[in-house]
Amino acid sequence: MTVEQTDDVTDDSSETRTPVVDRPGGLRAAVEAVLMVVDEPISAVRLASVLQVPEIEVERTLHELAAQYRGEEGSRPSGFEVRAAGGGWRVYSSPVFADVVGAFVVDGQTARLTQAALETVAVVAYRQPVTRGQVSAVRGVNVDAVMRTLSTRGLVAEVGQDPATGAVLYGTTSYFLERMGLASLDDLPPIAPHLPDVDDLDGVDGLTAVPRAPRALAASDDTKDL
Repeated sequence: MTVEQTDDVTDDSSETRTPVVDRPGGLRAAVEAVLMVVDEPISAVRLASVLQVPEIEVERTLHELAAQYRGEEGSRPSGFEVRAAGGGWRVYSSPVFADVVGAFVVDGQTARLTQAALETVAVVAYRQPVTRGQVSAVRGVNVDAVMRTLSTRGLVAEVGQDPATGAVLYGTTSYFLERMGLASLDDLPPIAPHLPDVDDLDGVDGLTAVPRAPRALAASDDTKDL
């Protein structure tokens, strides 16, 4: 077989790929197959593109799978679930078995953030985009080392630079949303009254009139497993 003939066969097989709905298990099985290999939440739009089916069908299938794994369709509840987080869908172990999974993964050891890190990531989440100077002003201490830790863990990242001062702007990542179980920053709870009013920080680092994310509660106990 010549090279030209090989290329023709490859192109033809791609164009005549068997529709997922005609394969064993149909669309549900196809969605499960993709969810099992993704390393971050995948959107319904992306799934629809990969599977070559309408987005509305993918959305319906995702909700059906979620209900099935919860045992809402007459089947036994599964040890895993499908849920939306971080702007997409992904398979997660069931919260019911969090202690069991935790014992297996860390063998009894914890890898929680320090109180300083929790407070810092909370300020970034609710004030973003924000500079390190502004975060330091809220906490009253230098946060350079803590910001490096949060950046290393993938919870915060550089999102821009103030053109007037050159100060680096930071924001939370999709990984942060995923670990918090949030679809977007709009899902953050209302801000706690004990967190200083971040509006008073305009002008720190020379940064003013920066669009802010919805403000919400400072770090809660739920964030300690980040």
